[in-house]
Formats: sequence, C-alpha cells, structure tokens
Amino acid sequence: MKLPNSSTHAGHSGQLVPVLLELQLPWEWRDATCVPPPGRWGHSPVALLLGQLQLGAKHSTQQQPPLPGCNPSCVHALPRSFCSHQEPASPCLEGPSPLHPSHPDHRAHDVVPLEQERDLQEAQRPKILSDVENQLDELGVVIAQTRKTVELIKSTALKEKDIVSKLFAVATKALETFQKEVASFIEDDEQSMLAEAEEYLRQKEERRAKLAQCKQNLEQVSSTDALCFLQEFQALKIAAEENNSPGPSFQKELSFTKSSQVVCAVKELLVTACKSQWDQLLGKGADGKIEVLALQLITWESRKDPTLILSLLPFYPVAFIIDLDSDTADKFIQLFGTKGAKRVLNPIAYPESSTRFINCEQVLGENVMNRGNYYWEVEIIDGWVSIGVITDDFNSRESYDRGRLGRNEKSCCLQWNGQNYVAWFGGFESVIQQPFFHTIGVYLEYSEKALTFFGVKDSKMTCLQQLKVSRFKKGMFDPFQNKINHQFPSLFAYNLKPAFFLESVDAHLQLGPLKRDCVSVLKRR
Repeated sequence: MKLPNSSTHAGHSGQLVPVLLELQLPWEWRDATCVPPPGRWGHSPVALLLGQLQLGAKHSTQQQPPLPGCNPSCVHALPRSFCSHQEPASPCLEGPSPLHPSHPDHRAHDVVPLEQERDLQEAQRPKILSDVENQLDELGVVIAQTRKTVELIKSTALKEKDIVSKLFAVATKALETFQKEVASFIEDDEQSMLAEAEEYLRQKEERRAKLAQCKQNLEQVSSTDALCFLQEFQALKIAAEENNSPGPSFQKELSFTKSSQVVCAVKELLVTACKSQWDQLLGKGADGKIEVLALQLITWESRKDPTLILSLLPFYPVAFIIDLDSDTADKFIQLFGTKGAKRVLNPIAYPESSTRFINCEQVLGENVMNRGNYYWEVEIIDGWVSIGVITDDFNSRESYDRGRLGRNEKSCCLQWNGQNYVAWFGGFESVIQQPFFHTIGVYLEYSEKALTFFGVKDSKMTCLQQLKVSRFKKGMFDPFQNKINHQFPSLFAYNLKPAFFLESVDAHLQLGPLKRDCVSVLKRR
C-alpha cells in the first residue's frame, strides 16, 4: 500500500480525504472533519497509518507554520482534537448514526484559529494587568499595616509586662511591709506585756521566799527562848501583812492575738481578688464572691477596728459614681451640675416630667442598681438630709406623708435631723446614738439584700446602721427590726436607685468625691 504524495492534494480542503479514498476505506470514514478518536480502529495497518499522519500533523501545527494553500482549520487544527485523549468523543461518532456530512444528524465543528485566540487574549490583557496591579497595591498596604500591627503587639506586650512586673513588685513590697508591721506589732505588745508579767513574777517569788524564810526561822526558835520567839513571830506577822501589789492588768484576750484575724482577712481578700480578677481577665466575669466577703468583713470588723476596713477598701470593686437626675428633682431643689443639690425658697421652672416629685423635696440618682454591690459617699453640707434608696417604679406623685423616704415599703434611708441619725423604713424608725459625720458612706449589697450606712471621718469608718434580716436576741423585740425582717427583702425584687430628701429649708448636700482610699477602686471600673 503506497501513500500518495501529500503535495498533490495541497489544494484540497483537507489532506485526509484523498488518502482515505485511495486506501478504499469505508465511506463513513472519509470525512476529514469527522475522524474517529484514537483506539476506534484498533491496531490495523490503517490505524498505524493514521497514527503516523496524526503525529506528523501534530508536530507541524506546534513547530511549523501552516503549509501554503492549506486551510488551518482543517489540517493543523485536526490533530489536536484527534490526538487529545482529554477531549470528549465527537458527537457525530456517538451511537450507530451515519457519519456522512449529508446526514441530518451531522454537526459541523467550530475551531477557533490561533491568531483569533491570541487576539482575544490580547484584548483581555489590559484589564487583567490592571487587576493584578490593584491587587499588588492592596497587598502592599495590607502587608505594611500588618507589620505595624505585629510591631504594636510586640511593643505593647513588652510595656504591659514591664507594668505588671512593677505592680507585682509594689504589691510584694506592700505585703512585706505589712508583714513587718504585724510582726513588729506582735513583738512590741509581747515585750510590753512580758516585762510587766516578769516584774510581777519576780515580786511574787521574792515575797514567797521571804514568807518561807520567816516561817522557817520561827520554827527553829527554841521553846524556852521567849524573846527570840517574839522577835521572829513579829517578823513573820509583818511579812504576812505587807500590802499585796496588784497584779498586771492582763486582758481577757491578748491584744496581739487579733493579728492572725487581720492577716487571715487580708489573705482571704487577696486570694478571692486574684481569682475574681483572673476570671475577669479570661472573660468569665466576676462571681461576686469578693463583694460578699467584703461585706462580711465590714459587718464583722467595723465595730472593732474601722481603720482596718478603710485600709482594705481598695480591694472592693464596688465604688459607684452617681449622677443626679434633673427630671426627678422637686421644684424647690436647685441642682449644681449632677453632683450637688440644695433646697431653695423660690421654685425653679423645671420642664414637665412624669418622674418629678411634686409633694416632697426629693431627687433621685440616674443610676440603676440591680445586681452586685455598690458603695458611694455623700457630704452633708447643711440642714436636715436623708440618704437612701428607692424602687424605680415608685410613684413620685405620692402625698407628703407617704412619699418621703423611709415612710413607705418601697424606700429606706438614714436621716440626719439636726440632733441624731435615724434609720427609716416602712414608717418605722430606729434612733442611732452616734456623733455627727459630714460624710456618709452607703454600701448596698443587692444579692444579700443588705444596706449599710457608715460615718466616714479622718480615714476611719464607723458603722451607723445595717438594714438586713436578722434574728432577735433572746428576750428582746425591736419593732423596727421586725419590720425589716418582714418587708425589707421585697425591696430587692425591683431595680433600686439612690435617693435624697432635703427636709429643711437650708438643706444642702454634695455627692462624693470618694475618699482617697476609694479612688483606686474607681479607676478600675
């Protein structure tokens, strides 16, 4: 079988048609535009021949330009589809349908010339390059910003480590100083008491020895020696009648033994504070245990050592900033910013408000208290002033008798009436025998349903009154405490607000600022 010279068929639309005709192949295979894929003809000589034609055409299309007079769409594009194993089988070869071009099911194949494909890509080139340039610019900006962020994180972490290290050093020094002071306190008290006790012991030992000696001398006198007997007997009598020096004034409890209680209180606060702050650092939130312990310490220690409580106050995360609500102020109360209030003779033209008091010279704080613990301070500048809390749903249009703080079951207060402090709740009162304090500290523990009032003066806190459910002492009945036990807890079913009643014409008060010991607490909130 001789392969015809391909040059004799250069003018044809395809080179494979004459070849197939000369090889006397079946008619349905003679369409050059519809050549079966590899593997269709098996390993016959015809298949080998067509394989050589495919390989030659492939190399010619990839390495050489089209031959003169040849249609690229028929010759040079054919081997690519013919040789590619990735291309799907030609639709005209699927099924038993005839493959002759005149068959109605036959479809022509669109082949895009290489030059046209290049022109399409060139047309898209500016847009793609522009997109790439934009992405490069954006990535450059992002990289620069990220580098700055990395440096900022490193520098900030370094500064934070330095600050934490210094704060731990200060805290450690404070604890060491406290430890030295407590140890010195114990040692000083020990030496003082020990010197007194040892002196008393020496006196008693000398007296006992003297009495024993006189007794022995008397026993050794001969019964016949009357004069010597009288002398020794008189000496023993004088020794026995000598004035007994009073013993040392030992207290029932050694004063330095309370040191362990103080250190235990500090230890518990420190451990609880560390746990609470660590949970807060992890985002778990405080569980309120430190505040519970703080109130327990206040109620336990305030009557014994107020200075201790004030020194521990910076541990309490309860400091509370109050702003007076002008929409609640009675028309006879003049406000000074959000911190001061004074009762005046001439009414002030406040705008209409549904929450404004109209029968009592009272004003509320804006702040709502409904969880946790709160501490704030009030300066009594002049006049009769009542300081307390009230439920946020209280009717501000109540009559004077029912609307005043502490004269109803929805409010309570501590009143200064010019002579005494008086605690009020539900119309019941409890007179407090304490001197006047210009500064009143208010400590509210919402979860424990407790309200405590303190007198603050010269860095000392004196517990004036605590409103909380408690049992009566045996054989004693207090109407005020009975009212507290039955109805005071119901206050805490509502949101509470700070409340102030300026009772006398010249009454004047100022909120805060907190004492220096509370400032550190305030900064941490």
